[in-house]
Amino acid sequence: MARSVAMNVLVTGGAGYIGSVCVEQLLEAGHQVTVLDNLSEGHRAAVDPRAVFVPLCLSDRAAVSRTVRETGAEAILHFAAHALVGESMVNPAKYFRNNVANGLNLLDAAVEAKVAKFVFSSTCATYGPPARMPMTEDLPQHPINPYGESKLMFEKLLAWYERIHGLAFVAFRYFNAAGASARLGEHHRVETHLIPNALKVALGQAPHCDLYGSDYPTPDGTCIRDYIHVQDLADAHIRALAPARRGFYNLGNGTGYSVREVLRACEAVSGKRIPVREQPRRPGDPPVLVAAADKARQELDWQPRIAQLEEIVGSAWAWHQAHPSGYPD
Repeated sequence: MARSVAMNVLVTGGAGYIGSVCVEQLLEAGHQVTVLDNLSEGHRAAVDPRAVFVPLCLSDRAAVSRTVRETGAEAILHFAAHALVGESMVNPAKYFRNNVANGLNLLDAAVEAKVAKFVFSSTCATYGPPARMPMTEDLPQHPINPYGESKLMFEKLLAWYERIHGLAFVAFRYFNAAGASARLGEHHRVETHLIPNALKVALGQAPHCDLYGSDYPTPDGTCIRDYIHVQDLADAHIRALAPARRGFYNLGNGTGYSVREVLRACEAVSGKRIPVREQPRRPGDPPVLVAAADKARQELDWQPRIAQLEEIVGSAWAWHQAHPSGYPD
């Protein structure tokens, strides 16, 4: 884990999957942490008890401004967002309102409070179908779903706020977050991610795992994705707090696995057969997304420590076995 000068850090979405693991690592690194979350997607039980918790929605501009000012935040890590690609294709207003308009309230609060660093949880969905593989940060960005478009819009806001207000930022374009820490794991109220849904079948909680699309132009016909362990994502965020770190970075392992390969890994780790039900493609899903994360490796001195697919799946399986119902509501 990266070590840096202790800071006062505000984490939005810190009760969610990635945010909660990042809060845990920030505290272990000696930082003071305040979590801001409205618990619409996150879980109170996922918030480390050493952090200060503020139940608040980013739509409340005055309260957000007051909270950022009163906490004395030196840095903001912004995870809070809606993140379901399929839902964004049905209800785009929900995504633009929350991911852009509500996020703008946070940006303005950061400028007013003279926050030194803003770290944004973006996504590889800003690229759309990539022009080449692996994907580098200089690729054209042409999102094919409102979720990716909303994240790209916020990236552009960050660039303008740095230029006009001097707000230093880092934006991380995630590939597929997966895995768990010893205490914290993945529990979404509406679960669309492949690994937890496959492991539900292994736990006997579902009869089959849905496979969306088997006719993609890939070797086995299923989507290929780059899976990165959630603790490696968190480590990159802590490294981004250093004053000199600025700009856009991909975060991935640089290796792609198809849906069928991930399902086989889930079967191997769990020792259980996972029946599959093939479904049509989901709107907005590109065939292949694999990261080139050389920039993060070089400039952040960052390296994925849990890079093998079965090790990533194994950490998730251990957490789901220990928490078969996820977090208590």
